[in-house]
Amino acid sequence: MPPPIGFQTRRFEYKYVIPPDLVRPIARFASAYIQSDPHVGPEGDYPVYSLYLDTASLATCRWTLQGQKNRFKLRVRYYDHSTDSPVFFEVKRRLHDVIVKQRAAVCRQAVRDLLAGQWPRSRHLARARDDGEQLGALQAFCSLRDQLQARGAVVVSYKREAYASADGLVRMTFDRHLAAAPYLAPIGFTRALRSLPVPLAGVVLELKFTERFPKWMLHMVRLFDLERTSMAKYVACATRLHAVQGQIFGPYVEPVA
Repeated sequence: MPPPIGFQTRRFEYKYVIPPDLVRPIARFASAYIQSDPHVGPEGDYPVYSLYLDTASLATCRWTLQGQKNRFKLRVRYYDHSTDSPVFFEVKRRLHDVIVKQRAAVCRQAVRDLLAGQWPRSRHLARARDDGEQLGALQAFCSLRDQLQARGAVVVSYKREAYASADGLVRMTFDRHLAAAPYLAPIGFTRALRSLPVPLAGVVLELKFTERFPKWMLHMVRLFDLERTSMAKYVACATRLHAVQGQIFGPYVEPVA
């Protein structure tokens, strides 16, 4: 299930890579404070697919590798392959430890034109009515796309097990089965691609909150001796593709009309 649409003014994300056998104990501990996401599938999780845009020199990837405190990523995220489901254009900024996100729900039929460089219009939005926030978020995405001359680079996919508080201000997720595929513009990004598994040292645990680190999360981290780490899925996938293929993506081909 996608998180709420719109502009999140303040959020923190703490990441940990944990042994698989810690997932159930941690989930049981957290069940006193948060509940399972009601939109998970029968296996208890849901797929996440993200196309990351970047420059020819992979500037946004390098910003992360260099540890820049203030940086951003451009990604196009979706949760299934249905032609009726929206696609989310996101600008994810990191300002030191704070995450600020702009997110717009877009009609799937408009994705190719927007990725090809078209300037957004209200008709591109998945929602018929918009108070300007959605279009503003999409325009911010496309403005940065144009400034960077960014293009589709890497498709990142994984399975997510998610939990959240009733008010949605606190979330906990477990991510598994990370995989990467090069973006092939003429084919698009919703067609099933042959993905390359990206090996990790364990399951990626993310703790997300909007204010202070919740006391129960702090207790949980200490109880299970969790060590916070940096884990950028896009960087891991781009690095894996480069190691196997010798390049992160092939020659860029403009999308066909």
